[in-house]
Amino acid sequence: MTPSASFRRSRWLLLSICLASLLAGCGWRLQGTTKLSPVMATTYVDTQDRYTDFNRALRESLEASGARLTNNENEATAVLKIIKDESGQRVLTVSGRNTPEEYEVFYTIEYSVNGRTEELIAPEKLELTRDYSYDETAVLAKQKEQSILREALARDLAGQVVRRLAAL
Repeated sequence: MTPSASFRRSRWLLLSICLASLLAGCGWRLQGTTKLSPVMATTYVDTQDRYTDFNRALRESLEASGARLTNNENEATAVLKIIKDESGQRVLTVSGRNTPEEYEVFYTIEYSVNGRTEELIAPEKLELTRDYSYDETAVLAKQKEQSILREALARDLAGQVVRRLAAL
């Protein structure tokens, strides 16, 4: 290796270390790495339907934040109860021919959190909405867009819930 190549390599190494320490010093961290409080260490998720978009996103977010999910409510340090988990769409605008032109996709959840002896979070309701234009010549594409929007709303709601749990 030539001296100039060695110098360039060490310069890049030094630059990388400086950049990493700057990012660490400013508090930057990857999304989804919210640190949960010890009360959420072992969490039981009480829900009617384990296969909704929100439930999947919530479980992934909890695990990414360090919570251990359990299927036994008795061994949990906290119980996260999903009271309501609904999604759907509403017509926003119609054309002069009385056909839909825009839809609004919504996702509504309601949840509460109980510790072993006390209520940590009273029932809270969250709702997010997104709208999209409708084109009757591209029905399959618009159905896929609706599905993608619903999944994105579920991920956003799960992120809000996990951030709220981190504040406990």
